[in-house]
Amino acid sequence: MSHSEISQISRRQLLAVTAATGIATIASASSPTFAKAPMANAQAPSFYRFKLGAFELTAVSDGPLHTSPPSANLFTETSKEDMAKILADNFLPTDNVSMEQNALVVNTGDQLILIDTGLGAVKLMGDDTGRLVTNLKAAGINPADVDVILLTHAHPDHCFGLLTAGGAREFPNAQVYITQADYDFWTDETKLSHPQIGQFVAATRKHLVPNRERIVFMKDGQEVVTGIQAIAAPGHTVGHTAFMITSQGQSICNIGDVAHHHIISLETPRKEFSYDTDGKLGVVSRLKAFDMLTALCVPLIAYHFPWPGIGYVTRQGEAYRYFPSPMRTVL
Repeated sequence: MSHSEISQISRRQLLAVTAATGIATIASASSPTFAKAPMANAQAPSFYRFKLGAFELTAVSDGPLHTSPPSANLFTETSKEDMAKILADNFLPTDNVSMEQNALVVNTGDQLILIDTGLGAVKLMGDDTGRLVTNLKAAGINPADVDVILLTHAHPDHCFGLLTAGGAREFPNAQVYITQADYDFWTDETKLSHPQIGQFVAATRKHLVPNRERIVFMKDGQEVVTGIQAIAAPGHTVGHTAFMITSQGQSICNIGDVAHHHIISLETPRKEFSYDTDGKLGVVSRLKAFDMLTALCVPLIAYHFPWPGIGYVTRQGEAYRYFPSPMRTVL
């Protein structure tokens, strides 16, 4: 039989030939039997380590947020049907808009810095959150060794991990940095009766006010710690801040919540996000940040992008595109 004739044998024909000749029986009889392996039913610890000049950086997950089924109120001018189509076209689940929580640890050699703390014990957005401390320990990072915590802003998924469920300090030796604008806004007692944000203010006060004596207010452009510069990016909150991390001529920008979705926020960057304090200002900050990253060809780490949230942004006409960086298995 020629090669071309062999290639034309269908799968059904091949199975028929195999059965007729007894090959399947022989193969089965000669193959060893292995014991069944138990299901792990657990994911591996979620941390990813990489180098930036002389710094060692570790992305650490607090677990994914499950916002809600696609709806018209997550991004402006986006109907439920449009949301479902965008998700389906990008092979994403259409029944839930899931967002990661990518905290970042920077080891400068002199200090250990954590950027954002996750939701902690508060289960506002599903039961898959609150994994930061477990993943830190799996990465060999003791919370007591953290010297500095930088908060991009005071939303629950970024600062509620400061305290344990019992109200103790999760990072007992860390100095905490945040903008005064964000601290004042989210701890303002006069907002407790506000119909939209009153509950968030009450909850945020419980996490920030007990830490007031170790909080330092940072300013735009300030080198908060050696190699990490604060960059004002207001709109998502009044004092939302990004951080440019630089060592030996290499940089990466932690953009926090400048953008929430790796597809929608890039393809339609002028759409406001429903949880923004000032959506229009948020759009301005997003465009400014994306243009800066594109011009400088600097990678980013985004808090809510698919794990571990590291990649590049390029401009495409009036929109942008996100290119995730390949994960390296060897440091």
